[in-house]
Amino acid sequence: MTNVSQTMDGADQQQSAHWLKWVMVAGLVYLLLVAVSMIGSGFKAAAGDQAKTLFDFASNPFAGLVIGTVATALIQSSSTVTSIIVGLVAGGLPVAVAVPMIMGANIGTSITNTLVSLGHVRSKKEFRQAFAAATVHDFFNLLSVVIFLPLEIAFGLLEKAGDVMAHLFVSDASVSMSGLNFIKPLTAPVVNLSKDVAYGVQATLGLPEWTSGVLVILGGIALIFISITYIGKLMKLLMVGRAKQILHNAIGRGPVSGIASGTVVTVLVQSSSTTTSLMVPLVGSGVFTVRDIYPFTLGANIGTCITALLAATAVSGDNSVFALQIAFVHLVYNVLGVLVIYGLPFLRGIPPYLAEKLAEVAAERKSIALGYILGVFFLAPGMLIFATN
Repeated sequence: MTNVSQTMDGADQQQSAHWLKWVMVAGLVYLLLVAVSMIGSGFKAAAGDQAKTLFDFASNPFAGLVIGTVATALIQSSSTVTSIIVGLVAGGLPVAVAVPMIMGANIGTSITNTLVSLGHVRSKKEFRQAFAAATVHDFFNLLSVVIFLPLEIAFGLLEKAGDVMAHLFVSDASVSMSGLNFIKPLTAPVVNLSKDVAYGVQATLGLPEWTSGVLVILGGIALIFISITYIGKLMKLLMVGRAKQILHNAIGRGPVSGIASGTVVTVLVQSSSTTTSLMVPLVGSGVFTVRDIYPFTLGANIGTCITALLAATAVSGDNSVFALQIAFVHLVYNVLGVLVIYGLPFLRGIPPYLAEKLAEVAAERKSIALGYILGVFFLAPGMLIFATN
C-alpha cells in the first residue's frame, strides 16, 4: 500500500509540475505581448516626428536584408528578431523597410543548424551528411531571397499581399484588431509602468527627453529575449519528445506530410532552429537522407511565423494594421517560397543539390565549412552593404 501511495503521490507531483510549466508559458507569452507594446510605445516617444529620418539608412532594401540576416545570426533566433521588427513597425518603421529585414531573418536563423552539424566533424561521412542536412535550409532561404527580393523591389508583392490579409482582420486602420481589443487593457498597466520608470530615470539623470523612449525600447527588447528564450526552453521540455515522434512518423509519407509536420513541430517547440537542429543528427547518423528531411525543413519556415503573428496582437491604435501586415508578410513570404521553389520541379532540386556538393567539399577540407559560415552570414552581408552604397 505504501508503494502504491508513493507512486500516486509521484504521479500527482509530476502532473502538477507539468501544469506549472504551462502556466509559466502563458505568463511568458503575456511578457512577449507586453514587450512588443513597449517597443512600439518607446519608439513613438523617442522618434516623435523624426521617425522617417531615422530609417534613411535602411531605405536601401539590401541594407534591410543585411540587418535582418546579421541580427538573427548573432541572436540565433528569428522569432526574437521578427518580434522586434513587429514592435518597430508598431512604432512607425515603414513596412516597406521592414520587409527585407524579415527576409534577412529567414537567412540568419539557419546558422544554428549549420553550427549543430559541426558536432559531427570527427567523422568525415557523418559530417558530410550532417552538413548537407543543415545547409539545405540555407540554400532554400537564399534562393527565396533571390526570387522574391527583386519582385518586392519592383512591385511590392509581399507588402501588398500582407496589406490585403491584414485588412481582413482589421475593420479600420484607426482601431485595434477586431476581436483582440482585450489585449491592450491587459498589457497597458505594465507598459505604462515601464514608461513611468523610464521617465523617472531620464529626469533623475538629467538626460534628453527622447532617452526615456530609448530606455522603454531597450526594456522591451530585453523582455523579448527573456520571454522567447524561456518559452523555447519550456516548450522543449513539454514537447520535444512529441516533436521527435511526429518527425519520425512524417518522414517517408510524402512532401505534403513532411511540410505539414515541420510546421506543426515548429509551432509546438516555438523555434525553427530547434526543429531543423533535430534533423541534423538524424541525417548525420544515416537514419534519414537530406532529401527525406527537405520538406520538413520547409515546414519549419512556415511554423516560425506564429511568433510574429502572436506579437502583432499586442498592437492597437493607428499602427495596428501595419504591425499585422508585416506579420502576414512573414507568413506569405514563407508559404510562397514553399509553393514556388518546391512546387516547380526545376527549382525543387537546387537547394539539396547545392547542399550535397558543398558538403562533399567541406568534408574534405573542414576550413571551408568555417569559411562558409563566416562568409554567408557575416562577410557577404558586409560586402553587400559596401557595394550597394
